[in-house]
Amino acid sequence: MDSDDGSDACEPWESELGAPVATSTPSFEAYFVQASSRAATSSNVFSSHILPLSADEYATAIAAYKARSQDQTVQTRWTGPWNETTAFRRYARELAEGFNLLFYGFGSKRTILNKFATECLAKKGHVVVVNGFQPNTTLKDILASIERVPGVLSHSSSLPLSAEQRVYDFFAKSSQDGSRVHLYLVVHNIDSPVMRSQKIRNFLSLLALNPHVHLVASIDRLNAPLLWSTSDITARKSPSHNPGDVKNGVRSRGYAWLWHDLTTLSPYDFELTYADRSSISGAATLSTGARSARQGVTAGGATSGGPLSEAAVVHVLAAVTAKAKKLFTFLAAKQLENIEATTAENSNDLQQYGLTYDSLFSAARAEFIATNDTTLRSLLGEFMDHGLILSVNQGGQGGGETLWIPLRKERIMKILQSLNSE
Repeated sequence: MDSDDGSDACEPWESELGAPVATSTPSFEAYFVQASSRAATSSNVFSSHILPLSADEYATAIAAYKARSQDQTVQTRWTGPWNETTAFRRYARELAEGFNLLFYGFGSKRTILNKFATECLAKKGHVVVVNGFQPNTTLKDILASIERVPGVLSHSSSLPLSAEQRVYDFFAKSSQDGSRVHLYLVVHNIDSPVMRSQKIRNFLSLLALNPHVHLVASIDRLNAPLLWSTSDITARKSPSHNPGDVKNGVRSRGYAWLWHDLTTLSPYDFELTYADRSSISGAATLSTGARSARQGVTAGGATSGGPLSEAAVVHVLAAVTAKAKKLFTFLAAKQLENIEATTAENSNDLQQYGLTYDSLFSAARAEFIATNDTTLRSLLGEFMDHGLILSVNQGGQGGGETLWIPLRKERIMKILQSLNSE
């Protein structure tokens, strides 16, 4: 078929210069061209423009929220016309059918779950409430609460059992004498940092598949579902305790979750009372004056107030070598000595209590931690990459590199006590 100007439409079109237009790239070449190009990553992150609220700003915002009239209050399933009794009966039925309940959604779910535990679950068995948002929650505390159930401590077995196995066997075998003892374990913020420890996760995954233990938990973090694998989520309880369910001495583990939306839009007042105060003061430092100026930020993105939590420090120390841990312990002890020996008014400036690099190198060589500069720099790099140790080069006469830990006196003492107890 010819075009209007008499030329063949199938022939390649030529530009005014007479050169033919380039044809399309073959698919296999286009793939390699696309794969070889680097993806552009923007450094324009949200956190660099919107700084966290200070303690005063948060209190003002919460006061304005509570002062709203009834007409301005956002109605949700749990603040509007909703029959709680019907919902509680449904949840109790799902627990009786062998499922565990996981509640998600924006807003504090503590009040609703506590009401469910006191008004419904307490009539069916023993209830233990775990406040996962408390930073000092440990597996020993959870076990101590469960062991208050009558008969747990006196439970005997032909084999020596650990505390976790004794609790599991007590509730699993409670139906053999005809009297079933049910345990309802309510865990607030099961996705909190302390509840993500391996010991607590192993214990909860063991109890969650016990036929007479029922787990009710809440999550508030966006990536919380990534804490559990598909097999953990889809695992199901056995109808009754059967010794044949134990294979090679290892019991099955999982959670058997049923997910429920529990959006309340309620403020996290009670949960935030246990927040890291040093982080709040660090946010307040960034929020004073010109909010975009980021005053007081040192190398590594940390403030002199130290928005660093104990959990982060313990997590990093558990992954480093023994020499690196010894180096951190030495620097923390020296910084603590400098803080106690100084009566300076500006206690927020932790840099003044730091140790010079030359002094640290001399001490590290004397303690056989690092015999050369390369080794010491390598050990320090483990902590500087995570913001546990900060450094600054001071110019002028007598200047040099100063190293310090961005933590307050009380937190350094707690970390040193935990390291010395190991």
